[in-house]
Amino acid sequence: MKKRFISLFIVIMMIASLLVGCGEPAIKGEVNSSAGTEITDMAGRNIILPSKVEKVFSTGAVGTILVYSLNPDKMVGWNYDLREGEKRFIDERYHDLPNLGGSGKESMNVEEMLKIDPDVLIAMGTIDDTLVSQIDEMEKQTGKPIVILDEDINKLDQAYEVLGKVMGEEEKAKELGEYCKNTLEDIDKNVSKIAEEDKVGIYYAEGPNGLQTEPVGSWHAEVIEIVGGKNVVQVEVKGSKGKAEISIEQLLSWNPDIIISWDDERGGYYSGISKDPTWKDINAVKDGEVYEIPNKPFNWFDRPPSVNRILGAKWLGNLLYPDVFVYDMREEVKEFYDKFYHYQLTEEEIDELLQNTVRH
Repeated sequence: MKKRFISLFIVIMMIASLLVGCGEPAIKGEVNSSAGTEITDMAGRNIILPSKVEKVFSTGAVGTILVYSLNPDKMVGWNYDLREGEKRFIDERYHDLPNLGGSGKESMNVEEMLKIDPDVLIAMGTIDDTLVSQIDEMEKQTGKPIVILDEDINKLDQAYEVLGKVMGEEEKAKELGEYCKNTLEDIDKNVSKIAEEDKVGIYYAEGPNGLQTEPVGSWHAEVIEIVGGKNVVQVEVKGSKGKAEISIEQLLSWNPDIIISWDDERGGYYSGISKDPTWKDINAVKDGEVYEIPNKPFNWFDRPPSVNRILGAKWLGNLLYPDVFVYDMREEVKEFYDKFYHYQLTEEEIDELLQNTVRH
């Protein structure tokens, strides 16, 4: 009888302890052994992640660069096929990661992605109701938790904070997020020193003939405004994909002081601009102020509009206003590639990256 009583008492105590545990809600951000980790993404959505995240895939290139910068060993794929120039500054261990789509016109290959079975997906973009609805639907279709990050350049520190929690890389995320925030704050202070009449007129040349571009208000040319440049292009913004078509006559009338252009490897017109007789009367061409946008491993200025633009802002600010943005670009490039790309540049590689991109 005593043994039965003791056994019954133990069972009652076990049930009571379970009931108490059920009555206590999981603390956000802490690990629950059965459900994993709960976080809130930048769209305000509560996401339950696996207790251990080892494989991550971003649905687009903007987020992929952030994932790569935090820990490339946890990245399971790219969004496009890497060019040879890009591969030069990316460790060869990551060259053969599969192209799972999600860049440009190439949609994500859901079937191949599910074969690799990432623990979590990252969706980085402009947060609105449409994006949230699309991601909610994608979660249902794939059965994968999807974390939304805001691609706003001014919120990169917040994006890193959330992604650091997702990937278990909080310390590295804090370092990179603070670098982004401090850089933009420093640039903002310097821009306030530039008088309106001293702002430099600049043209951004895209496409195979240099006559595709981005006007004021296009996020593809956002870095120009960030550093206090005067975007000369006065046409209508051509949607989110950009690349507004203009004529050489329009460009002649705007007569920019400086031209920055896609490089040849990317399909740009950099090499052709100085040789094209129809461009010869533009101030920038006459004065030799035509510069190639650095594009390895990721474009410093645009496409994809990710953390690579932080270095691009330092580069462009220094190019337009060297007396205001007093950077040693060799040191800036070396530091950035080490922090964000896990790559230690040689002096020869720095020479190559800065060739045709800075005033001499």
